Amino acid sequence: MFNKALLALVAASLLAVQVSAQEADRSERFKEMSANAEAKGLAEAFRGIAIDGEIQEGLFPIHSTGVSTAPVQEAADAFIAMLTSDQQARTQYPVDDPEWRKWMNQHFYVRQGVSFKEMNAAQREAAFAMLGAALSARGLQLSQDIMRLDHTLGELNDGNFEEYGQWLYSITIMGEPSATEPWGWQLEGHHLIVNYFVLGDQVVMSPAFFGSEPIRAEAGKFAGTEILQDEQDLGLAFMQSLTEEQQETATLTSEKDGNFNLGEAFKDNIDIDLTGLPGSELSDAQRSDLLALISQFVGNMNDGHAAVKMREVSEHIDDTRFTWAGETGDGAVFYYRILSPVILIEFDHQRPANLRHIYPPVPNRQHIHTVIRTPNGNDYGKDLLRQHYELHEH
Repeated sequence: MFNKALLALVAASLLAVQVSAQEADRSERFKEMSANAEAKGLAEAFRGIAIDGEIQEGLFPIHSTGVSTAPVQEAADAFIAMLTSDQQARTQYPVDDPEWRKWMNQHFYVRQGVSFKEMNAAQREAAFAMLGAALSARGLQLSQDIMRLDHTLGELNDGNFEEYGQWLYSITIMGEPSATEPWGWQLEGHHLIVNYFVLGDQVVMSPAFFGSEPIRAEAGKFAGTEILQDEQDLGLAFMQSLTEEQQETATLTSEKDGNFNLGEAFKDNIDIDLTGLPGSELSDAQRSDLLALISQFVGNMNDGHAAVKMREVSEHIDDTRFTWAGETGDGAVFYYRILSPVILIEFDHQRPANLRHIYPPVPNRQHIHTVIRTPNGNDYGKDLLRQHYELHEH
């Protein structure tokens, strides 16, 4: 009896050592993959996304929007005050730090800053208050639902909450929250990335990434949670509303056999060809519908700054292009892109990545990536920051 108990104890100890070694090996592999991705992605200095090989200058002047950023500043100050000195040291970076560009929509990526997992309840409340001041109610709900669905992903992977989980998202602060000096913050994790730059009362919220796998929790802790249905349905409805000739102009390909997004992690300097249906060829009603679709994405910002951005977008509606890939029937899987001098939006039904044991290896509606960027050099507010430095010695 004693020997059996001893053997069981030894076997359990050996298993624990083996599991620990596997976790350590996985952690090291994740660190190596993260370092390699960063090195490749940051090898070039920031230029910004070019359209047809060119960066158009003069699009983003420093000016007053008339929409106060004081609530965001105050909430950021309150969040920082809630952190320990060690957490503050790991969370705060200079406003021009390369940390802005260090984000990746992969679960293995090693995040900087303070994670929700290590925050206590009061710190989480302060973090969400900061997000709530910067985002609209819809944008905050979407962000929290994405975090919840990452828990669902863990449930669907045999309870693997080391790699997937609601709280595996981190915050960094760039610069010091200020009414006059440039600053900002970054929220970063597997399927949720928000870069939020502030200069005076101007805001740039890009690059931003909103996605999930799965899109709907059918069971588990967050059963019933579902996201990105309006972005999906409005995009398809807009494409279906176009004339046959317009659809032909908009369509890159009717085949959707892979992932199509161009502007995801470490793609700050890509060139995008000007393809698709120009806004100048739309009727007034169609332009209105396209602006409503764009607003679905821009509207994740707080209402005041979303209105500012939509006025900017509207000024360039004639030069905006709508591009489509995939079929157009009800229930289709597809990709669409909206590209103008001042905004890039991508919506993509993706192949399964972390649910390949459930779904076949083709794009489906349970894995969606959306990206919002500011072309022509103003992702991360870089063009505003450049102008600020030219006007003020630092």
